[in-house]
Amino acid sequence: GSGGKRQSEGVGSSEVAAQAGRMPKISAQRNYRKVSSTPRRPYEKERLDQELKLCGEYGLRCKREIWRSQLVLAKIRSAARSLLTRDEKDPKRIFEGEALLRRMVRYGLLTEEENRLDFVLLLSTQRFLERRLQTKVFKQGLAKSIHHARVLIRQRHIRVGKR
Repeated sequence: GSGGKRQSEGVGSSEVAAQAGRMPKISAQRNYRKVSSTPRRPYEKERLDQELKLCGEYGLRCKREIWRSQLVLAKIRSAARSLLTRDEKDPKRIFEGEALLRRMVRYGLLTEEENRLDFVLLLSTQRFLERRLQTKVFKQGLAKSIHHARVLIRQRHIRVGKR
């Protein structure tokens, strides 16, 4: 609803900013990208059963939440795969590979010992879903069930940092 209104406000404020001699705000032009991708085959029995099991196990609201983490994982793995095709001493592989591994360790997906690109390819969707706040709250015993954990987070009973 308010998307069109916001855009016109952004244009107006940039005109005002230009008249005042300041730089216009660029927040109006954002490059949105899809955060999840639907499966290629919509009615594959095996996949449907597996997704339903994951939804139940991690208390997900819809299958799009699984697809979202699968897409993130796919992007990370494809980055690792393209880096692995390069030479060991290639500066791009060294620089980007270290950055990728650092990010994985920071997300808690890899341990300090698993600091090689081969381990990035072994990452699974379960590993991602384990790192969600909802799962953490439930595993630490702050919530009675995985669904209760989601409710607590939603109702802001649980805080991370200053949020």
